[in-house]
Amino acid sequence: MKPRPRLNAIAGPILGEFLLGMSVTMAGLWLASHTSDAAAGAFGLSQQVYETLVVIFRVLAIGLGVVIGQALGGGGDESARRTAMVALGASSWAGLAAVACVLFGDELVLDLLNAPQAVVPLAAPYLQLLAPVLLLEAYNLSMAAILRAHLHVRDSLAVMVVMHGLHLLAAVPLMRGVGEWDGLGLNGYAVAMLLSRAIGLVLHLWLWRRRMQLVPRARDWWAVPWPPLAPVLRIGLPGAAVEFVYRGAFMVSLAATARLGVEALATHSYTLQILKYVLLVSMAIGWATEIMVGRLVGAGELRQADALVRKGVRNGLLASGGFALLVALGAPWLMRGFTRDPVIIEAAQTLLWLSLALETGRVFNLVLNGALRATGDAIFPALASMGSLILVMGVGSFWMGRWLGLPGIWLVYALDEWIRGLLILWRWTKRGWLEHARDTQRRVRGAS
Repeated sequence: MKPRPRLNAIAGPILGEFLLGMSVTMAGLWLASHTSDAAAGAFGLSQQVYETLVVIFRVLAIGLGVVIGQALGGGGDESARRTAMVALGASSWAGLAAVACVLFGDELVLDLLNAPQAVVPLAAPYLQLLAPVLLLEAYNLSMAAILRAHLHVRDSLAVMVVMHGLHLLAAVPLMRGVGEWDGLGLNGYAVAMLLSRAIGLVLHLWLWRRRMQLVPRARDWWAVPWPPLAPVLRIGLPGAAVEFVYRGAFMVSLAATARLGVEALATHSYTLQILKYVLLVSMAIGWATEIMVGRLVGAGELRQADALVRKGVRNGLLASGGFALLVALGAPWLMRGFTRDPVIIEAAQTLLWLSLALETGRVFNLVLNGALRATGDAIFPALASMGSLILVMGVGSFWMGRWLGLPGIWLVYALDEWIRGLLILWRWTKRGWLEHARDTQRRVRGAS
């Protein structure tokens, strides 16, 4: 029996992937801001649309990673192969649905987002160029999830290094021009993104053949048989519902922040940008825990799964809590990278100290949500999360913003994370997931 990889050996490459993706997006915003303020606004607005549509693909990626991990843990290599091939057809149809939204609904989306008149002429063609990127992204996210489920996390990281590196290298000349050529401005970022995602797909196909002996047929790119897809959606759809509710509740909190004025909105934005890097640590540990728990549940090693989850929570609390403390201590210097306004810097310092509570509470959600999904227990954490998001983050931020200003909204963020986190911690410690794990074992054995 092969020795099982350590949790940190899985989490490390995943963290690298997240850091790369975020850094390239930040670089894109910086390049767009040096084109014009309108270009920066169009980039930020379009990125929100893009990330919302990518949620559709994450439904597949989450479900695929869990179901294939369970199958491999239970020795169901053929079941894992069938599910992997279904991913291609499902990605095609999900990608085409997203493409249609962008191609035929770009004007409606920009109207709903109240895009300023100066931004619309830049954002509309940029969104059109993102349409083929969305289709390629659907394939890449699904194929990367399957590589990680087979524990080829270093290969997945290598693809992301090449893909994001190429994106950034191509974006600079395409956006800013070369010699006498002025470049494509904001649209150059989308063209570079298209090229990089196409290379990513080629590399994923090569690794599928080399590492897993998976060679898609023409039919696999459009066929979606229901039996292998059903468990994927059963895991992925509740997570997608939570994501959409979260985005809605967050928009309410953003509106409450905007009511406080420009300084509050700027402080909110800058603080969140810094905290994204703290968040990535918990996300990486959460994804790694989910991958490993899925394999352990498939193999029937439930005690080991329980021990791994407890270790994941402990590591997450230590890493995220420590990182958040360093960020809070370094706030006066970190904030000067965004602004010189002393009022904003002082306000951000307060928020970053409050973020110690926010980020430690978030650990429970990111680690335990993934662990519960990996056992097959997807409904309870989704319902618990949506209730808190609506009542605490949505309603709470509206009222607390009026009473305590921006710190009140931040306290609501922390309270929401802790309420959701403690609910799913209770679910895990009270073994509410055991029956789901046993059902998963029976299903995996039946499919093997």
